[in-house]
Amino acid sequence: MQEIKCPKCGEVFKVDDSGYAAIVKQVRDREFNQELLNQKTAFENEKSNAIELVKEKCANEQAAILNEREKELSEIKARLEKFETDKQLAIIQATGAMQNDITEKEKTILTLQKDIESEKREAQTKEQNLKDKYESELKDKEELLSYYKDLKAKMSTKMIGETLEQHCENEFNKLRSTGFQAAYFEKDNDARTGSKGDYIYRDYDENGLEYISIMFDMKNEMDETATKHKNEDFLKELDKDRKEKNCEYAVLVSLLEADNELYNNGIVDVSYRYPKMYVIRPQFFVPMITLLRNAAMNSLDYQKELALVKNQNIDISNFENDLLDFKEKFGRNYRLASEKFGKAIGEIDKTIDHLNKVKEALLSTENNLRLANDKADGLTVKKLTANNPTMAAKFEELKADK
Repeated sequence: MQEIKCPKCGEVFKVDDSGYAAIVKQVRDREFNQELLNQKTAFENEKSNAIELVKEKCANEQAAILNEREKELSEIKARLEKFETDKQLAIIQATGAMQNDITEKEKTILTLQKDIESEKREAQTKEQNLKDKYESELKDKEELLSYYKDLKAKMSTKMIGETLEQHCENEFNKLRSTGFQAAYFEKDNDARTGSKGDYIYRDYDENGLEYISIMFDMKNEMDETATKHKNEDFLKELDKDRKEKNCEYAVLVSLLEADNELYNNGIVDVSYRYPKMYVIRPQFFVPMITLLRNAAMNSLDYQKELALVKNQNIDISNFENDLLDFKEKFGRNYRLASEKFGKAIGEIDKTIDHLNKVKEALLSTENNLRLANDKADGLTVKKLTANNPTMAAKFEELKADK
């Protein structure tokens, strides 16, 4: 049996083990439940407090984050405002620079337009000058052509040719004093070979060296002449005259074949037929001389070097000839001297042989003299008188007289 005291009234009563166990169980269950309730309540309180703390912490963190975001937003806003200000300032500056640039470009464009206008006017002026020049040259050529046609109409064939020659001579004489001071330009009057050209031109450098020569022939005829000549009809004879008068070039100044465009277009080179030969119209007479003369002057230095080399070769040839002549004469003199020397050596050898014989003879004579001298040295009065009583008596007498 177990005793149990009532906590309220203090009465003690007894219960058996099963009842006690039931009471204990009830008490434990009640305490457990109470404890559970208390713990639940405490948990709920802690939970509530934790939630409040979390809420407070979250609120504080959110407030801090919000403050930070507001601060960042304020900074961004300030930066945006500054950017907008800088942007507006940059736009203002760029607009000003662009305006200045536009102004400079406009000035440059105006300057270029002025330059273009100036160049255009200058080009127009040059074009007009060239046009006037060509028109003037064309007019001069037309006048010259009219002049020749008029000459043809007025003169005989012989007079036409002579007038063409006179025209060329006059053209040359206009320039003789300024550009051809050292030149020779005269009519070819030498007809010893049966033909002659019209004029010969030669020019010389400051040392008198001829560096160019031209044989000229002038040909013309009237339009009414029945038999028309061609330029080719005179080329062979001109080449012959060039060679006979020792000229480098040959030029036919011709008004023949007036409608032939080959000869009307300028200087015609016919060197494929005859060496260094040309056919020209009268207006190319002076230019032709100038052209050939300038080309020859450009090669004058080479001609001088060639002449120098030629002279050097002549000097070398003369030296070689002199050397060969000297060697030949020296060889002949050497042979003569050698022969005389050989003869002299032979005579000397003969003389040496003779002298050797004389020497031997002299040596033999010397030996004989030595023997004679020895005999003379051994000769005494006693020996001389040994077998000669008479001489002995004479020597005795001489001794007695002394």
